[in-house]
Amino acid sequence: MATPTPAKPQAVTGTFEEFLVNHGFLNKNQLEKLASAKNAKFGSADTELDAAQLEQLLIAQKIIEDVDVAKARAAFLNLPFVDLENVKIPDNVIDLVPMESRQFYKMIPYELKNNELKIALVDPSNIQALEALEFLGQKNNYVVRIYVAAPSVINDYLTGKKRSIGSVVKEALEDLATTEAADVANKEKKLPQKEAQLPVEDAPVIKIVDVMLANAIEGKASDIHIEPSENDVRVRYRIDGILHTSLRLPRNVLEAVVSRIKILSNLKIDEHRLPQDGRFHVDLGKRSVDLRVSILPLMHGEKIVMRILDKTSKVPTLEELGIRGIGLKWVMENIQKTHGVFLITGPTGSGKSTTLYSILTIRNTPEVNIVTLEDPVEYFIEGINQSQIKPEIGLTFASGLRSILRQDPNIVMVGEIRDEETAELAVHAALTGHLVFSTLHTNNSVGSIPRLMNMGIEQFLLSASVNLIMAQRLIRKLCNDCKKEVKPSSIVAKELDEALSTAPKEYLDGIDVKNYKTYEAVGCEKCGNVGYKGRMGIYEVLPMLDELQELLFNKQPAYKIYEAAAKFGMITMKQDGLIKVVRGETTIEEIARVTTE
Repeated sequence: MATPTPAKPQAVTGTFEEFLVNHGFLNKNQLEKLASAKNAKFGSADTELDAAQLEQLLIAQKIIEDVDVAKARAAFLNLPFVDLENVKIPDNVIDLVPMESRQFYKMIPYELKNNELKIALVDPSNIQALEALEFLGQKNNYVVRIYVAAPSVINDYLTGKKRSIGSVVKEALEDLATTEAADVANKEKKLPQKEAQLPVEDAPVIKIVDVMLANAIEGKASDIHIEPSENDVRVRYRIDGILHTSLRLPRNVLEAVVSRIKILSNLKIDEHRLPQDGRFHVDLGKRSVDLRVSILPLMHGEKIVMRILDKTSKVPTLEELGIRGIGLKWVMENIQKTHGVFLITGPTGSGKSTTLYSILTIRNTPEVNIVTLEDPVEYFIEGINQSQIKPEIGLTFASGLRSILRQDPNIVMVGEIRDEETAELAVHAALTGHLVFSTLHTNNSVGSIPRLMNMGIEQFLLSASVNLIMAQRLIRKLCNDCKKEVKPSSIVAKELDEALSTAPKEYLDGIDVKNYKTYEAVGCEKCGNVGYKGRMGIYEVLPMLDELQELLFNKQPAYKIYEAAAKFGMITMKQDGLIKVVRGETTIEEIARVTTE
């Protein structure tokens, strides 16, 4: 017989208040606040409360955060705690318990796997709730597992603040069911042009677009893809560098959705033949987000890609990005120089801009004038003069750089060296006493010098100006809550052994090179069942030492340059990645994905 496990939570000895004190959940100051609250509400500081009453009082008086109270309640009842803050619950799972029951018992079903149903409750000591769950398990042949969750998060689900994207879209589509798509599009064209307001508004198409944006932002997506096909419209989010399908919309709402996004982006609604680019702004809670919009006409309609630029994001440190060992030492030495060119290379989406922002944050002091030229401005940093290129009015990287050099800068950041003119200006700026940071599209650090020479920059100018080149890629980090130890194959083990044996000791701090462990991605509710959570970089730092310059300018094969650089302590991107595999930070599959050429 399927029953909740445990059917009746077993509390530890003593009262909940005693448990809170004995296990450090309440300090002396908080105990005094609790006594005062009891006295005010019940007339005596010695009033004994049951667990539910005490929990309500602690939260109402803000003596303890409700998440901490829930964790304590879970420990008191010998039950697991679950953090539902960032968990995406499928509609078919949440609907396993009727809405009336969810609200009455304050419970949320959040995962169904192998006939095991996980349910989060505010009060797992509620006998009626347990009996209802026991009936649910018997009726559907489920094994019901009970978890404790924070009341505020469960309340967000019950009040609709955390409704799934599918349920909101389904409701909006039902509202549109009696309206022709053309009529909807015409109505949308009459809407006032303004900022997007989140959470959702009432108009069905606005509701669809707004929940699409909110879901992407809350899920930490970097891009939203809206892709029309012959039969439907696919919506995908790029999360940690990988595209995931979020939902599919009926084909007949495409025009209305595209019109809504064009209105927000101040684009031409009646232009369907030419590509268009725009941007707009949304506010979601305390987060201020810009979205850069690209619209491309396809065979079955217009495709939209929106890049999400979170203006409130904290700029990570170089250490948080994953730069370590001698590479970090070289980077720190070169960003403190007064002149020269510091280049970061890699393909689009490899994190080059974020690395530049981290570097500029280090150099951002009152003693220096930092001016940037970007496309687009992704982070806003107080104290730095940031400018965005606008090719449509003639403000390009090249023309902008000329103007910047008349602004008395100490440090210049150029978002990308795209052409010969920009390259020449960057080198000239470095040779006239400016420190120039920029990016270049090459596959590795060694390929940057030939690329610049192909742009027409003379060898002697590069020799005198370029200080350091750093290539990078982004890899997904393993979820620490579900990663699983796995024995590497003989081929992988050989590759790992070689990477460790040739790496400088500065990179191997804390690693047992003889008895290391490797892990694989599994998936859990904390990481959206992907197995990965967050990203970090792998790096290849090439300082322009005299010996290496000679090889580069004599156009020696790449392997000879790598061999020479290794003698000074340089490691390749792949080697850096393999070291991070051994540290349990990522998987061998991730390294293969981003380093295979």
